[in-house]
Amino acid sequence: MNTRPTNRPLHFLWLAAFIATIPAANWLIQHVGTTCIPDGPCLVPVAPGLMAPSGVLLIGLALVLRDAIHASLGARWALAAILAGTAVSAVLAPPALVLASGAAFLVSELADFAVYAPLRRRYPAGAVLASGVAGAVVDSALFLGIAFGSLEYLPGQVVGKLWMSLLAAIAIGALARRRAASV
Repeated sequence: MNTRPTNRPLHFLWLAAFIATIPAANWLIQHVGTTCIPDGPCLVPVAPGLMAPSGVLLIGLALVLRDAIHASLGARWALAAILAGTAVSAVLAPPALVLASGAAFLVSELADFAVYAPLRRRYPAGAVLASGVAGAVVDSALFLGIAFGSLEYLPGQVVGKLWMSLLAAIAIGALARRRAASV
């Protein structure tokens, strides 16, 4: 018997938000930043002296949402969400970013899943952190290499994703605790 409180509508909201992060990140990378490079990404500062393509703001969130989906709905839902996100990415990404976005999303989310799954029950917070690092590095290297042929922004990408993962994890944790307390 499962005695944990559940909130299916919230969990499906996380699922929808996860899938929406990819086209939104692709839009950001081409339209929003403190600096936009011709035929390149729009950039945002992520730390002193460190810039990253602006899509990083949403990809860090995607990594945490995937873990939240796995924890709340299960591994099958998480894998289905990865496939759905990859399909949405391939269909909605701008032509120049289709391969980079789809490949980076699929491989990084599978890396995130592979790290999170064995750790989640014993070390939940550590699982989110470790899988976020794995996903951030894989996503950043693949996306930048395929989309721009350069890893110049790799440190900024990883740092930006980890900042966003940390903020998203804090927000999701607070929301989950508030929901659990109200049940």
